[in-house]
Amino acid sequence: MDTGGGPRAGGGRGPGRRALLLGGAAGAAVVGSGVLVWDELRHLWWRAPGVERPRVAGAVDQPGAQWVAASEANWRRADRPADYPVDRIVIHVVQGSYPVALKVFQDPAHGAAAHYVVREDGHVAQTIRELDVAFHAGNRRFNERSVGIEHEGWVDRPGQFPEAMLRSSARLAASVCARYGFPPDREHIIGHVEVPGADHTDPGRYWPWDRYMRLVRQARTEVEGTRAAARRG
Repeated sequence: MDTGGGPRAGGGRGPGRRALLLGGAAGAAVVGSGVLVWDELRHLWWRAPGVERPRVAGAVDQPGAQWVAASEANWRRADRPADYPVDRIVIHVVQGSYPVALKVFQDPAHGAAAHYVVREDGHVAQTIRELDVAFHAGNRRFNERSVGIEHEGWVDRPGQFPEAMLRSSARLAASVCARYGFPPDREHIIGHVEVPGADHTDPGRYWPWDRYMRLVRQARTEVEGTRAAARRG
């Protein structure tokens, strides 16, 4: 279970302009030794009045996704990529059904949730905004830099990942890559099992990585073509 990690120690740096925007909040941010956690503060500048981007209730980042909000206990408010650059996608398999995934993500006692859940028929639910840090990877640094995509299914059963699911997930992954400008390859799209320190085995040996990555690259080409056409207007 990922709890999002604790505060990071500062590196001896003084406060930047953004940290100073926090005023009294900055002065209150101390650890037991009395040292200000400047490294943490520099990621909180966007909380200053007038800086935070407006948010629309129920808005989704992925066109066509259904908004199904996860419990606020299972993610941390942020302003990515302004405060944390996004350069990874983590692929998960829930070990259960689509309704089970949504139910546990809505449970504040669960302590974890991914940004998206993909159903067997390809339907996509978004449960956390990409702006925010989801507790899904079991590693704080990876949580802060990644988007988590959960899939209905079981890691120990062959044939659990039908074509509709793979194509839909691949379109989603390609769109995330395009939004944040990182390549659709296996360095940047990884399984939960590949996260440093993770104790999970998903997506498991039956996840068709070769097929999936071909679909992601194909979808990325389509996304770029659509964007180019829109620019030509």
